[in-house]
Amino acid sequence: MQERTPIGFRAALGDAGVPLARLNAVESFSRALLVGVIPLLVFEALGSKEAVTLAYLLASLLTLSVTLNFATLERRLRRRRVVALGGGLSILSALIFWFGDGYELAAAIGLQKAAGSLFAICLSLYIMDYIGKQQLIVTESRRIFYSGLAWVVGPTLGVWLWNETWPGTPFVVTMVSSALALAYFWYLRFGANEVISPAKTVAENPLKLIPRYFSQAALRTAYLITLTRSIFWLTLFIYGPIYVVEAGLPTWLAGGLISLASALMLLSPLVRRIVEHHGTRIVIVIGQNVCAASLVLLFLAGAPKPIGLLFWILASIGASALDVVGNIPFMRLVRSHERSEMTMIFSTWRETSNLLTPLLVAAVLLIAPIEAFYLLLAALLALTSLAVTWLPRRL
Repeated sequence: MQERTPIGFRAALGDAGVPLARLNAVESFSRALLVGVIPLLVFEALGSKEAVTLAYLLASLLTLSVTLNFATLERRLRRRRVVALGGGLSILSALIFWFGDGYELAAAIGLQKAAGSLFAICLSLYIMDYIGKQQLIVTESRRIFYSGLAWVVGPTLGVWLWNETWPGTPFVVTMVSSALALAYFWYLRFGANEVISPAKTVAENPLKLIPRYFSQAALRTAYLITLTRSIFWLTLFIYGPIYVVEAGLPTWLAGGLISLASALMLLSPLVRRIVEHHGTRIVIVIGQNVCAASLVLLFLAGAPKPIGLLFWILASIGASALDVVGNIPFMRLVRSHERSEMTMIFSTWRETSNLLTPLLVAAVLLIAPIEAFYLLLAALLALTSLAVTWLPRRL
């Protein structure tokens, strides 16, 4: 299948990264609005961290089934319509959050995450189609910076709207934001481009692709980098707001914690400069170990208390650096003729983290308080940093 080059890209003075970053920011805002509301909404509806964990586990199964069938969706719908499908799922999930109750909310979580996953896969393919390897760090830095603006405002605004105005307001604003993202997408008139040969768009059985992906050591490490980073952010987004409430702090700080952590994305230009001087690999290793050390401090702090918010933020500093450079190893090391297929497998780090995080938390809660999970995650990050040292020095 061959599709034409997007008109919006051709009009962007040769810099496709700018419209991509803008589109990503609008889409990110639609999700950021509810990121602080959802765990509190589910916690209020189900009544315990164990039930919240189960809801996220069920949601992850739905999301994973959608992501693993991305190639089939792209073949049947074409990539631009997959993005449109993601926007529709985002709007549907907001409606269910608004009117649903109990474990219906698990379906809403799953649909929202599936929408984000479909968008992220398409965005990754567009970046690799239109951005040269040497420009990836600039593009990713810009994308994270623009996205950071959305994540700084969104979580606090969403919780404030939910608590202080008509309760349906954040869901309405989310639906409007999703519609605006779709409108901007169609304005740019996206499509897969001719660089991707027809054979690359033929859907394959994901079970056949998985062994081929993980037989490549560099791609295995690239997957671990993004997986452990995603587990941390998911832990912050789900259990951070609950941590705030259990520490006896005002509810608005639940969104404030996520907004403050997200504000660190605005440091992406600084991270880019560090990468340009010292290389991608060392930034990844430092980011993982900063995050790990902070989680150890959070474990040592014990039961939720105000000082713990400082450790959440310190961990977010390391994770924010990984946001800028975490995808670079895959984008630079994946073979060009396997780009579409390997991206489908690589992108499952979102769904794997969505599945693995509640599974690990549930297992820990059977024998220990959730603080023990922070120690487990710290160990996973530290071990991954060791694997990163085997990657090429100049990624």
